[in-house]
Amino acid sequence: MARAEAAKPALPGKGITVQPVKGTVDEEIFQTELVSRALEKLGYKVLPVKSLENGTQHVAVAQGDATFTATHWMPLHRSFYESNGGDKAFYRAGVYSRNAVQGYLIDKATADKYRITSIMQLKDPQLAALFDTNGDGKADLTGCNPGWGCELAINKHLKALGLEASITHSQGNYQALIADTITRFKNGKPILYYVWTPFWVNTVLRPGKEVSWLEVPNIPGATGDDDTRLPNGKNYGFQLNQQYILANKAWAAQNPAAARLFAVMQLPIEDINAQNMRMRQGESSPADVSRHVDSWIKAHQQTFDGWIDEARAAATAPK
Repeated sequence: MARAEAAKPALPGKGITVQPVKGTVDEEIFQTELVSRALEKLGYKVLPVKSLENGTQHVAVAQGDATFTATHWMPLHRSFYESNGGDKAFYRAGVYSRNAVQGYLIDKATADKYRITSIMQLKDPQLAALFDTNGDGKADLTGCNPGWGCELAINKHLKALGLEASITHSQGNYQALIADTITRFKNGKPILYYVWTPFWVNTVLRPGKEVSWLEVPNIPGATGDDDTRLPNGKNYGFQLNQQYILANKAWAAQNPAAARLFAVMQLPIEDINAQNMRMRQGESSPADVSRHVDSWIKAHQQTFDGWIDEARAAATAPK
């Protein structure tokens, strides 16, 4: 036993400080803190998470002002990735959370009554007016904060599909806007909004139950990421996204244990959804989130320990 303990690698992160960053959505703290907890197990000193807009996150990581973000979406954040140095600036290996869906939804009652299945039907002024919240006759779409990747995608849809004359992209603080949207729904009024998974909204407004997805045709001349038809034949305007842990490339090269950890960690999207709902129900303090992380690790101890073992092995592997 003593010989086995002696052979155990020293803490590879000892004396090294890590600065994590996340987006401005509070519900992104859980997956970020799980990575921080694993890094601490390797001996790294992890600073409190900083919240930055998505574009700014990528700038900070590329320049080395931050070490990593656990909320890098592809292909949604491709432009942020490429405009900040791409493969030369960033380390990205392994998928952290898989198959995030996003798109536009309306309340099922209105969808069924008016047989609305596609966002293109909102070119009809009478249908668009159903979702008018300010009296200008246009549909008001609860959309994305300025600086988010989805902001660019929504604006691109509205322009390329000729919807700007009938739909307004309502922007501001998404959390406040979606709260108003839910209140409107509870008051029996039509709603039109953008949402993504994993996020707690989908447990309150459940697709297929309270709300319905709107189909979105490919924009004219769509290729690559613009071709958004899903494997099931449906098209919600967005490709399936994968979430990665994105790190500063130079830092990752100097820290093979952390680099390997970033590559092997995987978190089911269902687990993020469940934790997000607990935050929505009031368990949203730092102490609450820390407890959620502890509970997840305890329930998946063998998996968590396996990540740490792989990371330690990478620290002692021959160069």
